[in-house]
Amino acid sequence: MTAPMVEALDIHKSFGHVEVLRGVDLTVMPGEVACVIGPSGSGKSTFLRCINHLERIDAGRMRVNGELIGYREHGGKLHELRESEVARQRREIGMVFQRFNLFPHKTAAENVMEAPRTVRREPRQAARRRAEALLDRVGLAEKYDSYPAQLSGGQQQRVAIARALAMEPRLMLFDEPTSALDPELVGEVLDVMRQLARDGMTMVVVTHEMGFAREVGDTLVFMDGGRIVEAGDPRNVLTDPQHERTKAFLSKVL
Repeated sequence: MTAPMVEALDIHKSFGHVEVLRGVDLTVMPGEVACVIGPSGSGKSTFLRCINHLERIDAGRMRVNGELIGYREHGGKLHELRESEVARQRREIGMVFQRFNLFPHKTAAENVMEAPRTVRREPRQAARRRAEALLDRVGLAEKYDSYPAQLSGGQQQRVAIARALAMEPRLMLFDEPTSALDPELVGEVLDVMRQLARDGMTMVVVTHEMGFAREVGDTLVFMDGGRIVEAGDPRNVLTDPQHERTKAFLSKVL
Protein backbone atom coordinates (compact mmCIF):
# COMPACT_ATOMS: atom_id res chain seq x y z
CA MET A 1 0.00 0.00 0.00
CA THR A 2 1.17 3.52 -0.77
CA ALA A 3 1.82 5.55 2.37
CA PRO A 4 -0.18 8.76 2.88
CA MET A 5 1.49 12.02 1.92
CA VAL A 6 -0.31 13.78 4.79
CA GLU A 7 -1.54 11.96 7.87
CA ALA A 8 -3.03 14.13 10.61
CA LEU A 9 -4.12 12.23 13.70
CA ASP A 10 -6.18 13.91 16.45
CA ILE A 11 -4.55 17.33 16.00
CA HIS A 12 -5.19 19.82 18.80
CA LYS A 13 -4.04 23.43 18.91
CA SER A 14 -4.87 26.27 21.31
CA PHE A 15 -3.88 29.92 21.46
CA GLY A 16 -4.07 30.78 25.13
CA HIS A 17 -7.49 29.69 26.35
CA VAL A 18 -8.93 29.51 22.82
CA GLU A 19 -9.02 25.98 21.42
CA VAL A 20 -8.64 26.40 17.66
CA LEU A 21 -8.25 22.75 16.58
CA ARG A 22 -10.20 20.11 18.46
CA GLY A 23 -9.07 16.74 17.22
CA VAL A 24 -8.59 16.99 13.44
CA ASP A 25 -8.00 13.81 11.44
CA LEU A 26 -7.15 13.94 7.75
CA THR A 27 -5.37 11.66 5.29
CA VAL A 28 -4.19 12.85 1.87
CA MET A 29 -2.65 10.31 -0.48
CA PRO A 30 0.14 11.11 -2.97
CA GLY A 31 -1.20 12.93 -6.03
CA GLU A 32 -4.45 13.92 -4.35
CA VAL A 33 -5.87 17.42 -3.95
CA ALA A 34 -7.67 18.11 -0.68
CA CYS A 35 -9.66 21.34 -0.57
CA VAL A 36 -10.58 22.77 2.84
CA ILE A 37 -13.53 25.13 3.21
CA GLY A 38 -15.35 26.68 6.13
CA PRO A 39 -16.22 29.97 7.83
CA SER A 40 -13.63 32.40 9.17
CA GLY A 41 -12.24 31.24 12.49
CA SER A 42 -12.96 27.57 11.83
CA GLY A 43 -9.29 26.58 12.08
CA LYS A 44 -8.54 26.05 8.39
CA SER A 45 -5.39 28.17 8.13
CA THR A 46 -4.12 27.06 11.54
CA PHE A 47 -4.45 23.44 10.49
CA LEU A 48 -2.58 24.15 7.26
CA ARG A 49 0.24 25.82 9.20
CA CYS A 50 0.45 22.81 11.51
CA ILE A 51 1.26 20.57 8.53
CA ASN A 52 4.68 22.19 8.11
CA HIS A 53 5.10 23.12 11.81
CA LEU A 54 4.69 26.85 11.32
CA GLU A 55 2.35 26.31 14.26
CA ARG A 56 3.27 23.82 16.98
CA ILE A 57 0.58 21.26 17.72
CA ASP A 58 -0.47 20.69 21.34
CA ALA A 59 -1.53 17.07 20.88
CA GLY A 60 -1.79 14.47 18.14
CA ARG A 61 0.60 13.41 15.40
CA MET A 62 1.31 15.06 12.04
CA ARG A 63 3.19 13.07 9.42
CA VAL A 64 4.22 14.05 5.90
CA ASN A 65 5.44 11.27 3.60
CA GLY A 66 5.63 9.00 6.63
CA GLU A 67 7.85 11.33 8.68
CA LEU A 68 6.70 12.84 11.97
CA ILE A 69 6.74 16.62 11.50
CA GLY A 70 8.29 18.91 14.09
CA TYR A 71 8.92 16.25 16.68
CA ARG A 72 10.58 12.95 17.42
CA GLU A 73 8.75 10.39 19.49
CA HIS A 74 10.47 8.59 22.35
CA GLY A 75 8.77 6.53 25.00
CA GLY A 76 5.36 7.66 23.81
CA LYS A 77 6.26 11.34 24.28
CA LEU A 78 6.95 14.00 21.68
CA HIS A 79 10.18 15.98 21.79
CA GLU A 80 10.40 19.03 19.55
CA LEU A 81 13.09 19.00 16.88
CA ARG A 82 15.73 21.66 16.56
CA GLU A 83 14.90 24.46 14.13
CA SER A 84 17.52 23.20 11.68
CA GLU A 85 15.81 19.79 11.61
CA VAL A 86 12.40 21.39 11.09
CA ALA A 87 13.87 23.50 8.26
CA ARG A 88 15.08 20.30 6.58
CA GLN A 89 11.56 18.87 6.76
CA ARG A 90 10.05 22.05 5.32
CA ARG A 91 12.15 21.69 2.18
CA GLU A 92 9.74 18.92 1.18
CA ILE A 93 6.70 21.18 1.69
CA GLY A 94 6.01 24.24 -0.45
CA MET A 95 3.61 26.87 0.86
CA VAL A 96 1.80 29.74 -0.83
CA PHE A 97 0.15 32.36 1.38
CA GLN A 98 -2.65 34.88 0.87
CA ARG A 99 -0.07 37.64 0.59
CA PHE A 100 2.74 37.13 -1.87
CA ASN A 101 5.61 38.21 0.43
CA LEU A 102 8.04 38.65 -2.45
CA PHE A 103 11.31 40.47 -1.89
CA PRO A 104 10.54 43.90 -3.40
CA HIS A 105 14.18 44.62 -4.26
CA LYS A 106 14.61 41.37 -6.21
CA THR A 107 13.33 40.50 -9.67
CA ALA A 108 10.90 37.66 -10.29
CA ALA A 109 13.77 35.36 -11.24
CA GLU A 110 15.83 36.40 -8.21
CA ASN A 111 12.87 35.72 -5.90
CA VAL A 112 12.58 32.20 -7.31
CA MET A 113 16.35 31.66 -7.13
CA GLU A 114 16.67 32.75 -3.50
CA ALA A 115 15.90 29.49 -1.69
CA PRO A 116 17.93 27.15 -3.94
CA ARG A 117 20.88 29.58 -3.76
CA THR A 118 20.66 30.11 0.01
CA VAL A 119 19.58 26.69 1.24
CA ARG A 120 21.11 24.35 -1.32
CA ARG A 121 24.06 26.53 -2.33
CA GLU A 122 23.04 25.95 -5.92
CA PRO A 123 25.33 27.68 -8.45
CA ARG A 124 23.87 30.92 -9.75
CA GLN A 125 23.60 29.84 -13.39
CA ALA A 126 21.83 26.58 -12.50
CA ALA A 127 19.46 28.42 -10.17
CA ARG A 128 18.74 30.98 -12.89
CA ARG A 129 17.91 28.24 -15.42
CA ARG A 130 15.58 26.59 -12.92
CA ALA A 131 13.91 29.92 -12.10
CA GLU A 132 13.31 30.69 -15.77
CA ALA A 133 11.85 27.22 -16.36
CA LEU A 134 9.50 27.62 -13.39
CA LEU A 135 8.43 31.10 -14.46
CA ASP A 136 7.73 29.67 -17.92
CA ARG A 137 5.64 26.97 -16.24
CA VAL A 138 3.43 29.55 -14.50
CA GLY A 139 3.07 31.66 -17.65
CA LEU A 140 5.54 34.44 -16.84
CA ALA A 141 8.23 33.88 -19.46
CA GLU A 142 8.36 37.59 -20.27
CA LYS A 143 8.64 38.70 -16.63
CA TYR A 144 11.96 37.19 -15.50
CA ASP A 145 13.56 40.55 -14.79
CA SER A 146 10.49 42.44 -13.59
CA TYR A 147 10.28 43.63 -9.99
CA PRO A 148 7.18 42.87 -7.86
CA ALA A 149 6.00 46.48 -8.09
CA GLN A 150 5.87 46.05 -11.89
CA LEU A 151 3.62 42.98 -11.64
CA SER A 152 -0.11 42.59 -11.07
CA GLY A 153 -1.34 40.76 -7.99
CA GLY A 154 -2.04 37.64 -10.02
CA GLN A 155 1.42 37.72 -11.53
CA GLN A 156 3.00 38.18 -8.10
CA GLN A 157 1.09 35.18 -6.78
CA ARG A 158 2.27 33.10 -9.73
CA VAL A 159 5.86 34.12 -8.91
CA ALA A 160 5.16 32.99 -5.33
CA ILE A 161 4.02 29.60 -6.64
CA ALA A 162 7.14 29.30 -8.78
CA ARG A 163 9.23 30.21 -5.73
CA ALA A 164 7.57 27.46 -3.69
CA LEU A 165 8.20 24.95 -6.50
CA ALA A 166 11.89 25.87 -6.71
CA MET A 167 12.76 23.55 -3.83
CA GLU A 168 11.05 20.63 -5.64
CA PRO A 169 8.56 19.90 -2.85
CA ARG A 170 6.58 16.67 -2.55
CA LEU A 171 3.62 18.57 -1.12
CA MET A 172 2.15 22.03 -1.77
CA LEU A 173 0.05 23.94 0.75
CA PHE A 174 -2.11 26.87 -0.40
CA ASP A 175 -3.66 29.22 2.16
CA GLU A 176 -6.48 31.04 0.34
CA PRO A 177 -4.10 31.96 -2.50
CA THR A 178 -6.67 34.03 -4.41
CA SER A 179 -8.34 35.90 -1.54
CA ALA A 180 -6.10 38.99 -1.87
CA LEU A 181 -6.61 39.25 -5.64
CA ASP A 182 -8.98 41.34 -7.69
CA PRO A 183 -11.71 39.06 -9.12
CA GLU A 184 -10.45 39.28 -12.70
CA LEU A 185 -7.00 38.00 -11.62
CA VAL A 186 -8.23 34.92 -9.76
CA GLY A 187 -8.51 32.74 -12.86
CA GLU A 188 -4.85 32.98 -13.86
CA VAL A 189 -3.72 31.67 -10.45
CA LEU A 190 -6.31 28.89 -10.40
CA ASP A 191 -5.19 27.84 -13.89
CA VAL A 192 -1.64 27.31 -12.58
CA MET A 193 -3.00 25.29 -9.67
CA ARG A 194 -5.10 23.18 -12.02
CA GLN A 195 -2.00 22.37 -14.05
CA LEU A 196 -0.10 21.40 -10.91
CA ALA A 197 -2.92 19.00 -10.05
CA ARG A 198 -2.83 17.52 -13.56
CA ASP A 199 0.94 17.06 -13.15
CA GLY A 200 0.31 14.96 -10.04
CA MET A 201 1.32 17.39 -7.29
CA THR A 202 -0.15 16.56 -3.88
CA MET A 203 -1.95 19.67 -2.62
CA VAL A 204 -3.88 20.85 0.41
CA VAL A 205 -5.79 24.00 -0.50
CA VAL A 206 -7.69 26.27 1.87
CA THR A 207 -10.04 28.07 -0.47
CA HIS A 208 -13.33 29.89 -1.01
CA GLU A 209 -13.33 28.93 -4.70
CA MET A 210 -16.07 26.29 -4.78
CA GLY A 211 -15.82 25.81 -8.54
CA PHE A 212 -12.13 24.96 -8.21
CA ALA A 213 -12.86 22.57 -5.35
CA ARG A 214 -15.54 20.81 -7.40
CA GLU A 215 -13.41 20.57 -10.51
CA VAL A 216 -9.96 19.77 -9.13
CA GLY A 217 -10.42 18.42 -5.61
CA ASP A 218 -10.32 14.72 -4.79
CA THR A 219 -11.59 15.45 -1.28
CA LEU A 220 -13.58 18.38 0.07
CA VAL A 221 -13.25 19.04 3.79
CA PHE A 222 -15.67 21.33 5.62
CA MET A 223 -14.36 22.65 8.93
CA ASP A 224 -16.21 24.51 11.65
CA GLY A 225 -15.35 25.16 15.27
CA GLY A 226 -11.95 23.53 15.00
CA ARG A 227 -13.31 20.21 13.76
CA ILE A 228 -13.90 18.50 10.44
CA VAL A 229 -17.67 18.43 10.18
CA GLU A 230 -17.92 16.66 6.84
CA ALA A 231 -15.55 15.34 4.19
CA GLY A 232 -15.96 13.45 0.95
CA ASP A 233 -16.08 13.71 -2.82
CA PRO A 234 -16.46 17.43 -3.63
CA ARG A 235 -19.36 16.83 -6.01
CA ASN A 236 -21.27 14.96 -3.32
CA VAL A 237 -20.51 17.37 -0.49
CA LEU A 238 -21.45 20.42 -2.56
CA THR A 239 -24.66 19.02 -4.03
CA ASP A 240 -25.86 16.74 -1.23
CA PRO A 241 -24.26 17.69 2.10
CA GLN A 242 -25.19 15.36 4.94
CA HIS A 243 -24.60 17.62 7.94
CA GLU A 244 -26.91 20.52 8.80
CA ARG A 245 -23.97 22.83 9.48
CA THR A 246 -22.53 22.09 6.05
CA LYS A 247 -25.91 22.77 4.46
CA ALA A 248 -26.21 26.12 6.25
CA PHE A 249 -22.72 27.21 5.19
CA LEU A 250 -23.10 26.18 1.55
CA SER A 251 -26.50 27.87 1.30
CA LYS A 252 -24.71 31.18 1.90
CA VAL A 253 -21.70 30.71 -0.41
CA LEU A 254 -23.10 28.86 -3.42
